[in-house]
Amino acid sequence: MRDLFWLIPFPPAASALALILFGRFLSRKWVTIQACGSVLVSFLLSIFSFAGLFGSAGESLPWIKILSPWIKAGAFGADFGFQFDPLSAVMVLVVTGVGLLIHVYSVGYMAHDKGYTRYFAYLNLFMFAMLLLVLASNMVLMFVGWEGVGLCSYLLIGFWFERKSASAAGKKAFIVNRIGDAGFLLGLLFLLTIVGSSDFTAINGAVRGGTIGGGLATLIALLLFVGATGKSAQIPLYIWLPDAMEGPTPVSALIHAATMVTAGVYMVARLNVLFGASGSAGDVVAIIGAATAVFAATMALTQNDIKRVLAYSTISQLGYMFLGCGVGAYAAGVFHLATHAFFKSLLFLSAGSVIHALSGEQDMRKMGGLRKYLPRTYPPFLVGAIAISGVPFLSGFFSKDAILTSAFAQGKTILWALGLAGAIMTAFYMFRLIFMTFHGPERISEEAKSHLHESPKVMTVPLAILAVFSIIAGYVGLPAILGEKADLFRRFLAPVISPAAEARALSIGAEGLLILASAGAAFLGIFVAYLFYIRSPHLPQALADRLPFVHKLLYNKYYVDEAVGAVVIRPLIRGSDLVYSGFDLKVIDGAINGSAAAAGFFGKALSFLQTGFVKDYAFAFLLGVALILGVFLF
Repeated sequence: MRDLFWLIPFPPAASALALILFGRFLSRKWVTIQACGSVLVSFLLSIFSFAGLFGSAGESLPWIKILSPWIKAGAFGADFGFQFDPLSAVMVLVVTGVGLLIHVYSVGYMAHDKGYTRYFAYLNLFMFAMLLLVLASNMVLMFVGWEGVGLCSYLLIGFWFERKSASAAGKKAFIVNRIGDAGFLLGLLFLLTIVGSSDFTAINGAVRGGTIGGGLATLIALLLFVGATGKSAQIPLYIWLPDAMEGPTPVSALIHAATMVTAGVYMVARLNVLFGASGSAGDVVAIIGAATAVFAATMALTQNDIKRVLAYSTISQLGYMFLGCGVGAYAAGVFHLATHAFFKSLLFLSAGSVIHALSGEQDMRKMGGLRKYLPRTYPPFLVGAIAISGVPFLSGFFSKDAILTSAFAQGKTILWALGLAGAIMTAFYMFRLIFMTFHGPERISEEAKSHLHESPKVMTVPLAILAVFSIIAGYVGLPAILGEKADLFRRFLAPVISPAAEARALSIGAEGLLILASAGAAFLGIFVAYLFYIRSPHLPQALADRLPFVHKLLYNKYYVDEAVGAVVIRPLIRGSDLVYSGFDLKVIDGAINGSAAAAGFFGKALSFLQTGFVKDYAFAFLLGVALILGVFLF
């Protein structure tokens, strides 16, 4: 089985290449078969490789496959090679499994889009870039995948580029990620200079051997984390992700759940030895994660666009993942990454089913009472909302509780309290979404109601599958209160996660109280949402009228986009205009145009000597001879 893992990224790559070159000659049926079939092949290869890990007792990990030499510059070299270990296995299963369901769902969602072939070409390319990122055996090759998912996000967010909002969102995502990637690249260059290699095994060896430690480890870890804040939408580089909803809904599901935004979390977990060598870097990761979890949750409280609520939810949940990694519970952070992939893709695809049923409507204020019209969409949507809210016995409860428990066990009580507050808000805004969309009085326009219909099975069957995994996925990581062997997920990742990164254990009583607090937070948020939007639906407006400043601040997302526009974008545009008009036009263009004008002037002056008459040339000759003789005689 270990000889198959390196093949995982290539079926989507081959499909993307074929669709780009020959897609216009293929029918939609063959585009569908090729695009979805390639991801299916990668998923099966992932399963076989994952199973092979259980038969590799006694073998050294990771498995490494060098396909060819790649970069050679002096003493430095980087091979085009892949590695496979438990962390890689989790990621490829999530990427290919969830990605396959999103591909199948897209067949129905994009059925009537004129860019059907182009869409699947981009989607396959996205899959290849993410798989390259998670399987790369060195940081340089990871960076290629890192930039690849950035490119694909630009192409897919701006897929409907005829809409100005979509093209602007694509550019925004691309530019903001370039800012973060500058930090990532600096950290990578430090590693290459100090270690002399970009291989993960060499980097871990350098950290353990003391070559990288203390302040140097902190500097490199923080620079790499800057890249993670861009890719995984953390403060302050989160501003691109809410606008990413301008792309087709399946794209939102892929970006938010299985691919791009998880890249930063994966990178931090992959380099846990480096981050663990710097306690202060870990503290920064945890603080940024906790702050982002709460900050994004507050903005989700008042949004009315169904996809925008889920977008801010993603930012918040990514914050929990970084909180887990920052306090040393890398396994818990990756565990939440995996469970989140199931319920967040479920939520986005369910939202897409609602939007599809309402012919493009996304405003929850124009919904209500949809439960009876969408009998196959409502139950999975409800399961996803319960899972992300952290209700006991569903996947989100186990993974989120593992993070909060680890934060408390490490003595980070303030961060734990922030995480608990975020959990209450998560449950509230998710059930606000459920109640506004599926319950209460109907607020659907007559035109939308005339076209109202349930989505086809090609869209609802993936919802049902994701709903099942949103329920059962958490049982591979049961709380330690049930015994040391209950947390299968942490034990599986043990060969990858540094022992120094393990969080301190708590007493059974303390952990039990923390579990009750997590469960209570979920139920409190759901109850308040029920009180506001079912039992007493006048309360939200009454509260908004009583606290107009707070409501306006949250509704306008703290005016961050406006502040960025005023402080960064507009001054940059004005400065560019001044440089263009004052320097480019007058100096650069002036010099070029002036030299051309001078050449033209002298050419025109000299052209008087070229009359074409022999007598004029003879006269000029005689005049020249006379002039020369005169000079000599003088």
